[in-house]
Amino acid sequence: MNHITLHAQDLDGFLNEDDKKNLDKIEEMYSRTLECCTLLEKNENDEKAREDLVDSQKKIGYELEKITKENKRIHVYSFETPDEMHAECSRLIAKLRSPETGHEEFLYYIQRAYELMFSHTFLDQCLRQKRSIIEKTPVTIPVQNYAVHRIPDCDNMIKDSVMCVMLRGALLPSMIISKEIEDYSSNGYITPFALFKIKRDERRSEKDMDYLLDLDKSFYRLEDLDNKDWIFADPMNATGGSLVTIVKYLKSIGLKPKSIKFINVIAALKGSLRITRAIEEAEVYTLWMDPVLNDRAYILPGLGDAGDRLNGIDTAENPRNMIQLIADYGAQIVNLYRNQVREIEKTVLS
Repeated sequence: MNHITLHAQDLDGFLNEDDKKNLDKIEEMYSRTLECCTLLEKNENDEKAREDLVDSQKKIGYELEKITKENKRIHVYSFETPDEMHAECSRLIAKLRSPETGHEEFLYYIQRAYELMFSHTFLDQCLRQKRSIIEKTPVTIPVQNYAVHRIPDCDNMIKDSVMCVMLRGALLPSMIISKEIEDYSSNGYITPFALFKIKRDERRSEKDMDYLLDLDKSFYRLEDLDNKDWIFADPMNATGGSLVTIVKYLKSIGLKPKSIKFINVIAALKGSLRITRAIEEAEVYTLWMDPVLNDRAYILPGLGDAGDRLNGIDTAENPRNMIQLIADYGAQIVNLYRNQVREIEKTVLS
């Protein structure tokens, strides 16, 4: 098979000494959180454990904010936006974390999360630059009515965007960001899509993980990628390995990005640091920063397997392809993102 492989040891080689010290400190702080979790697992009404858990995570939050503010290419919504906006963000993340949130609700909250992240990634930077749109309304009495709306003019930021999709969990988030770009552009710009079949070797631990890029099952056009703004959207940024593998490969075949943006709902500190150290153009945007990874490279406290919660679980013997995944979203999602679906189909089928 035509595979590109990246090893976890190579990723850790990009971290500097300060990064390693910060990661060790956060690991040590999170061990107190796990102690509280152990007590609550035995008795969820243990008030002392609940108070200690709140205190522990508050201290971790302050430390994460301090660390990420020292890295100008890591942008955390809950650290960079006004306090008035944090309650909505925190409640949204809580709903996504909850095991009680079913598939349809999970899709709904992911859509809300990516609308917030699109605003933070693009619109917040051009709020003072506005353009007017004139919209015909359904009201025709006494005459046809028109409304004027002033919206941020972000054309220069989005006009050369291409969505780089790291299947499977990244498919719907990529469609959501592309739809936002279409809605905010002055000409209804539909982003090209580049689709990459990449997975982690789940038999391995976080410390010796391999990342496998299958070129035979990846679909992209070189002309869509060269000297363009590469946008990656994935609900979770755990280790950063998948993104680094793809970007390093694309650069190795001579492609040059204008910029690279990685947009997440939840990111781990380690994955964010690895990406910004390994790729000089990369900027990480995340709604929420979580502190650590477990031995299987899952984010803690995390929300489980975002891909499975978005798409359902595939069997190893019969994994769905991209067209089947889109079909399984149902008519409501397919119709909402019909232009994006058409572009994806064109990329795959051609």
